[in-house]
Parts: sequence; C-alpha cells; structure tokens
Amino acid sequence: MKKNHLLIKNGYYHSMEQLKEFKLVVLVWFIVQIMQAQVVVTGVVTDGGTQEPLPNTEVYSKALVKTVRTDDTGKFQMSLEPIEQTLVFINYGYKILEYKINPLKKNSLEIKLEPLGENLNEVVINQQRQKVFGIKKLKDVEGTAIYAGKKTEVVLIEQQVSNKASGNPRQAYAQVAGLNIYETEDAGLQLNIGGRGLDPNRSANFNTRQNGYDISADVLGYPESYYTPPLEALEEVQVIRGAASLQYGTQFGGLVNFKLKEPNQTKEVEVISRQGIGSFGLFNSFNSLSGTVGKVSYYTYFQYKEGDGFRPNSGFDSQNFYANVGYQFTDNTKLTLESTYLTYLAQQAGGLTDKQFEENPIFSNRARNFFAVDWVLLNLKLEHQFSENTKGSLNVFRLDAQRNALGFREGGRPSAPDSPDRPRELIIDEFNNFGTELRVLSNYHLFGIRNISLLGAKYYQSDNRSQQGIGNVGSAVDFSFKNEEFPNAILTQSNFDLPNLNVALFGEHIFKVTDNFSVTPGFRFEYIKTESEGAFVERTPIDQNTVASVITDESKSLERNLFLLGLGVSYKPSKSFEAFANFSQNYRSVTFSDIRIVSPNFIVDPNIKDETGYTFDLGIRGVIDDIIRYDVSGFSLFYDNRIDVARGNQSFRVLRSNVGAARILGVESLITANFSNWLFNDNTGFHWQHFLNFAYTDSEFTDIFLPEEFQNNGLREGNELQFVPKVNLKTGIELGYKNFRSSLQYTYISTQFTDSNNTPISVAAAGVTGEIPAYTIMDFSAEYTYKNWTLEAGVNNLLDESYFTRRATGYPGPGIIPSAPRSFYAVLQFKF
Repeated sequence: MKKNHLLIKNGYYHSMEQLKEFKLVVLVWFIVQIMQAQVVVTGVVTDGGTQEPLPNTEVYSKALVKTVRTDDTGKFQMSLEPIEQTLVFINYGYKILEYKINPLKKNSLEIKLEPLGENLNEVVINQQRQKVFGIKKLKDVEGTAIYAGKKTEVVLIEQQVSNKASGNPRQAYAQVAGLNIYETEDAGLQLNIGGRGLDPNRSANFNTRQNGYDISADVLGYPESYYTPPLEALEEVQVIRGAASLQYGTQFGGLVNFKLKEPNQTKEVEVISRQGIGSFGLFNSFNSLSGTVGKVSYYTYFQYKEGDGFRPNSGFDSQNFYANVGYQFTDNTKLTLESTYLTYLAQQAGGLTDKQFEENPIFSNRARNFFAVDWVLLNLKLEHQFSENTKGSLNVFRLDAQRNALGFREGGRPSAPDSPDRPRELIIDEFNNFGTELRVLSNYHLFGIRNISLLGAKYYQSDNRSQQGIGNVGSAVDFSFKNEEFPNAILTQSNFDLPNLNVALFGEHIFKVTDNFSVTPGFRFEYIKTESEGAFVERTPIDQNTVASVITDESKSLERNLFLLGLGVSYKPSKSFEAFANFSQNYRSVTFSDIRIVSPNFIVDPNIKDETGYTFDLGIRGVIDDIIRYDVSGFSLFYDNRIDVARGNQSFRVLRSNVGAARILGVESLITANFSNWLFNDNTGFHWQHFLNFAYTDSEFTDIFLPEEFQNNGLREGNELQFVPKVNLKTGIELGYKNFRSSLQYTYISTQFTDSNNTPISVAAAGVTGEIPAYTIMDFSAEYTYKNWTLEAGVNNLLDESYFTRRATGYPGPGIIPSAPRSFYAVLQFKF
C-alpha cells in the first residue's frame, strides 16, 4: 500500500493517463494502414543439363535478406516486395546464379543451374557464398528497422573459423572495429564488451537484445547482461553504434543484437550435435533440433558446459535451453514464441594485487567465492504484412531472473587471508520485468522515388529487488542470509526495492532525395521513472563483543521526460561504394547502482543527474572488384555529466556524482582482402583471405566539477578516460582448401587506465586502480569437414602471454582478474 501511495504521489497516475492517450494514437496508426498483399513469386529450379528438378536449392533475396529452399520437386515460393531486386540461387555442385526480377512484371520463374566440373562439399559452397555476399553490413531496411546512414557491423558466426565451444570473444568479434573486451575466461558465459571509452563490464553500455527483444537485467535501471547466447546457436551478431539510441534505447554504445539460427524450412527434422573438450577440464555439449512441419516451424537447443578453470578455485558448470516455435497463419501473418533458460554456478578465484600477479598470475587465495545465475526469458512476436507497402511487428517480452554472489572480500584487500570460520558477504539481486514494443514500417512513393517511414512505441516496467547481508561460514554453496546468526559481523546489510517505468515513442524516416542520396532524420521521446526504496544498516564495533547497528532509510525517485534527435545521410553513387554520416543524441539513465548506498563512507550526490551527450560518425565503405572490402570511419563522442566516483582529499569518504565532461575522438577501420576471388576459380576449392581491424582512440576530460572536499584527488582536466586504449589492432589470415579451413589471428591492445585519476601503477592493497599494460595475443583455429562430420581444433593464446584485461572493484575481485594462458580445444560435430 505504501508503494502505491508513493507512485501516485510522484505523478504515476498522471503518467498512466498520458500513456493511455499514447496507446490510442499508436493503435489508430496501426489500423489505418491499407490492407494489400505482397507479391508471391513461384518457380522451379532444374539441372541445366539433365533437366531434373533440384531439391534443397537455396533461393536468397538480397532485398529482404531472406532465404527459402526448393522442395523435392524443385519448386519454391517466396513473398517479395514489388520492386526490382536480385535473387541468388545456390546448390551443391552448381554455379551460383544471380537473377534480377521485378515481381510486378514476372512472378513465375524457371531457373536452370549449370553444373560445376566436380561436386563440392558444404565448406566450398559456404566459401562461394561468402564471395557473393562478402562481409556483411545491415541493409538500409531490415524487417521493421531502419539502418540507413548508420555505422553497422554484422558478425557472421557460421562463416568463422574460431573457438565457438568456449565462446572466445576475442576471436568472435575480431572484425568489429574498436571493441574493448574483458577476457576473464568463463567459457563464454558472459560477454563483456565496450568501446569508444565505455566500460566493458557485462556490456552494460550497449542495449543488448536477442532476436530484437531485451535480455539485460533492467534496460535502464540495471543494464548489465548476465546471459549471452552460445556462439554455436548464433547465425550472426548485429552491432549498431551510438545512433541506435533512437530505435533501441538511449545507451551511448548503441545496440548488440544476437540473432539466433532460424528453423530449417526444408526438413521436418534436422539434428546438429557438437561435443567439445579443451584445456582445464573444459567439456561442452551442444545439441539442436530444427525443422518445419506444415505451418509449424521450430528450433531448439540444449547446451551443457563445465570446466575447472585455469586458476585454482575457478570451476563452473552451466545449462542453457532455448526453444523457438512459430506458426504461419497466412503468407502475411506469423506468430513466434521463444523461451530461454540459463542457469550456471561458477566458483570465483578472486582478484590479485599487482605484486601477486607478477609473482604468479594464476594464484588464488579465495576458495569460498561463488556466483550463480538463473535467467528465464519469454518473448511472443507477431509479424504481419498489412500490404505491399506496410508491415508491422509486435514483441511482448518477460524476464524473471536472479543473480547471487557469495564470498569473502575483507574490505577489498585481495591479500587478506580467508578462513572457513568467518562469515561471507552475500548479495542477491532479483529482476522481474516485462514490456512490449510495437513497430510499423511503411513505404510510399514521392516524385517516383520510394521513401520509408518507421514509427514505434515501447512500454517497459520492472520490479526489482536487491539484498545484501551476511552469508554462512564454511565452504558450502549456500545462498541464504545468516544476519541473525552473526550479530557482531561487520558486513554491509541492505534491502532495496527498485521499481522502474519507461514509456518511449520513436520514429525514423528515409527521405530519398535522389536514387543515390538519402537523408534519415529520427527522434525518440522517453518518459522514465527510476525509484529506490529501502534501508541500509550501518554496523560499528563498540568493543570486542559489541556492535552497534544504525538503520538508515533511503527513498529516492527520479522522474523525467527527454527528447532525442538524430540525422543520418547516405550517398551511394554505385553498388560498390557508400559515404555516410550520422549524428545522434545519447543518454544514460541514472542506474540503481548509481543511487544506492553500499557502505558508511559512500556518499551519493543528492543532485546526481543522468548522463547526456551525442555521437557523430563519418565514413566510407565499399567493395573493390569483389576483392577488397573496406569500412573506414571517424567518430566523436561528447559526454556530459559523466558519473564516476571521487575520493576525499583527506578522508576515506567516497562520492558518486557527475564528476565532469569528456570528449572521445577516434578512427575505426576494417579492411578485408579476399584473394580467392582474384587468384582462384570458383571450382578450385582454394580460399585465402586477410583482414585488418585498426582503431585509434583519444580521450580526455574537458571539464571537472566536484565539491571542494574532492577537488584535489587527482581527477583533473586533461586526464584520459578509463578503458580507452589508444591503439586497438586485430589482424588475421584465413587459408583453406576444399574441406579444410584454418585461421591465424593477432591482437594488440595498448595501455589503458582503469580510473579517472589516471593512476599509473597500483600501490594500493586492493589492486583495483592502475594501468592495464599493453598485451599481444595470437590464436590459431582449424576445421575439416567430411560428409556430415566436422572436426574443429585450435590453440588460444598461442605464445602463452601472461596478461590481464580487468581490475575489478567488486565481484569477481576485487583486484586484477588474470586472463587465460595457452589453451587447446577440439570439437566433433555431426549433422543430419
């Protein structure tokens, strides 16, 4: 009753009335669209020599980025937009055929494929497909989303030769420019990526999605991602930089969308089984089922993974289940239900001081630290094609999740000895949220040129809870509080309810000035209400046997409206070249972690504000003779009201506040050379490709504003931002012949700071501040395919470099978290 009163008192009732009006506007927009059907194209594919039908031929639409397959009689059917476009036909042992079609003029096809000199296996076909489509960027329009004029990168997971068994992110995201990655070797259970001066911790500065819907703990209040889909289940990973704030959220980083594999459309049952082993006791079992029966399609997988870890006290095991079931009501309407479940338990070896790391980088003196996650995701998606010009999608999603951290941190000193007879600290966070997102995409012609508009709306509500207190003694894994059993323990205790409400309206529009030049303005309106209500217990020792407890109630409510604008420009004088520019305002909401008190010496600025800023991108991308592919761009990111911590000049007090303003400038580039297209014919089976991914980034604080007590603590104008290596270089070569493919990858990351004071060398007992030294890593992977079998193997950190990428302030530290030494892996896959 108290909570409802607070909500009404703070304007919740008035906001809900506005929400009703907003929903009515969106509903009217949805209903008034003209109901017309897409053009259905049918056809038959045959052998050009024998005239026999060719079943299981891939028919790929470049315009829709969509694939169907021919049936047993060689026939296919595909719904296409009524514009001139290209279909690509691919079958084993046949030359790839590109066919231009205008569905309004011709909707029945007879396709004949020319046989090659020899039958080629799936590996060669995949290589040929790569020659046709190259390294992928997102099209101007995909589904019900607009990407024109934006910096987009798509990781094609299935084309990679990499360590998918342990989900090595250094290899998987090697061709995404400028990414900074925490490498803590948890076998891919979590993805920690950042870039452009953004903290990589749990990818919190990106809006993370799976098949287009949110998967993080709380999009605005706690945007950390504890769940990451396994690489083996992914078709691709879409990365859209800061301009994604208009369609997907307000984050400075942009969007990371994990697109899972889709159901097989030509088989009732397809089975893929992958069994992998690796160094340090790694075992990975991934098994999937896929198929289509009538109007029902499905894709499901189960993954079990366990390992001992490369350090003592660092074992883990996890189970991940996913199911996708779709029902095609008509050619124009489809309903899809997705469910995801992840649970894992990991023992955490703790952090190290600089001295401990130098003496022994795999040392651990924490045998009682554990971390557990239970993650349940549900999503219901309705897709409908209203007409040849209008389509819509509706996602309704739900998250029910929990994360538990149990361990001994002893005031943040990694060198402090741990004893089983001492109670541990326990943190339990519960996340319960639901939301819905509606999108409508429409095409219309103006002066004979096609223009595209997008209008969308999102409603999101969460009711989260965070508890911190005293755990048990001993070494058992027990995630239950023991506050009453240890009344004299000097450990933090708190209990907070953390509700959150968000309503957003967004839109973008592609104005085609000419056939080659387009302008794409966009907007996003946000209503955000973030609350924190609970209590913090301050415990102070009076004497050896007595502890005084003081309970402090905390209640905060932040309610705001904001309006973000953006503009994208694209110039495409030919299909092989594009120049683009994009400007977008960005915004980061004050999170629950920002406003929650965690210790007696910790102060939260009562006037703390949301972070604001904007991102600007300018670049060129294209293809030269189907051999060289390039994407080169410059960017600037301006950050105001940056939230950080500052320590008192003469005290132990720590302030969390808006410490200043900053700017980040850089150049990002990816150049790929596919010499296969130049030196070899399609039927030779040779494959030879290089890539060079280089980013240079410069950052500095341009203004500092702190209370007098905190002004001389080392945070000054001109300081570099944390997590910004100036040089970020990744390069590699991929070689193959018919059934065999291999890759060798080189990574160099220059020195970076971990605190805004730019502490060069850590002398503190905690090891949480100081530089991350530059490091160089090499990785080798290979695979061989024979009929339905594939063998994969490789070596990560080939030169056995000792390095680290993270200094953790809390779990899994505090202190330096070492990265893995040389490791081996092998995977056997069977597909039928």
